[in-house]
Amino acid sequence: MAELRGRPTLLYHLYCGLTSAVAPFAWRTVRNKLQAAGVPNARQQERLGHASLPRPDGQLIWFHAASVGETLSVISLIKRLGHRLPEAEFLITSGTPTSAALIEKRMPPRTRHQYPPLDTAKPVRCFLDHWHPDAGVFVESEIWPRLIVESATRGAPLALLNARLSDKSVEGWKKRPKTAWFILDRFRLFLTQNDKTAQNLIAMGAQADRVQPGTNLKAMSDPLPVDQTSLSEIRAQIGDRPLWIASSTHAGEEETVLAAHSTMQARWPDLLLLLIPRHPERRTEVATLLDKAGQTAAFRSTQDKITPQTQVYVADTLGETGTWYALSPIVFLGGSLKEIGGHNPFEPAQAGAAVITGPGYFNFAETFAPLIEAGGALKVSTASELTQAVTTWLSDQSALDAARAAAKSCVNTQKSALDSIVDTLCVQLDLSDTTPASSG
Repeated sequence: MAELRGRPTLLYHLYCGLTSAVAPFAWRTVRNKLQAAGVPNARQQERLGHASLPRPDGQLIWFHAASVGETLSVISLIKRLGHRLPEAEFLITSGTPTSAALIEKRMPPRTRHQYPPLDTAKPVRCFLDHWHPDAGVFVESEIWPRLIVESATRGAPLALLNARLSDKSVEGWKKRPKTAWFILDRFRLFLTQNDKTAQNLIAMGAQADRVQPGTNLKAMSDPLPVDQTSLSEIRAQIGDRPLWIASSTHAGEEETVLAAHSTMQARWPDLLLLLIPRHPERRTEVATLLDKAGQTAAFRSTQDKITPQTQVYVADTLGETGTWYALSPIVFLGGSLKEIGGHNPFEPAQAGAAVITGPGYFNFAETFAPLIEAGGALKVSTASELTQAVTTWLSDQSALDAARAAAKSCVNTQKSALDSIVDTLCVQLDLSDTTPASSG
């Protein structure tokens, strides 16, 4: 086991004291959110460190992620790691009911999900007493000081995977160098999304020989699942109508999408838009926008059928995005017209789509850059530019085919990197196959 350097700083002690003081209030807020989402009481207690499942025997590798995107990004990695380590068991912790529901649908073999403990003394210690993981992998920017320090102190080798830190966060840590050094030294390995993050971590105090720039793990995730029955039903309802998709849209983006759709309907009166809001609970807000835009809509959540009069089909459900991507090779990806950071373009690309994005895709800059350069994705900023992009691909099949092929090629070049990540994790976190050797 690598020796842990540094002693807890005054700031770390202050953090621990403050989080303990506000723990009752934090628990009340968290519990209310879980109750509102219909999470059973036994599972709510996981946030206090009380496990709802037994610890499996043998080696347990723990992945901790924030929410849906981060969690799904590690599922393909867990599957690959599971093939490499056939006796290993896996634990995923994530904080939102939405992520928990999606994990249940795509759970890899020998894996279970729990909500993470609040980052205070008793929940963290209760969690670690029960699970005592043999290794821990924190995903993206999930820096929870007590959870990290306690885990490392108990001997669990830790990695920060797909590391991504905002400029604001980096500057904040730089102002507290001793605490940053103390926290970062608990990790044996940092696999970053890009060179900039690698250099930032080193500037914050991470040991340079533990930092490795890599790629965005979300670019290597498995293709989204497709429900063939639903796909056949919706295809039959659509018939031969022209179709495009606006996926993962956020508040303030649907107006631009609907303006573009309205413009294109002058050329294709039967054009259908499949609209996938990032947050299905916004359906009432979306319905109001559709009424204002004069668009006749059908909603998936109420099992509406697509009729010849339907101009927009709102896919306001969870876990079906892969099915929708199989319907159209033209996908506008939201979270990008506003400064939100964008979403994973390789999900539609894996389904065979060409991608359109707004300019605000900074969370996926390294993923979009080769896509745009190769012609597999287009960047737009306005409704008129979105109209032009969709119109080009709807009216020119050869241009669409070339864009789709370019997007697919970019996806394929990323796949081999997953084996490299598995190799690195196994070496740096002392993960090995515990299967007895064959005597044959």
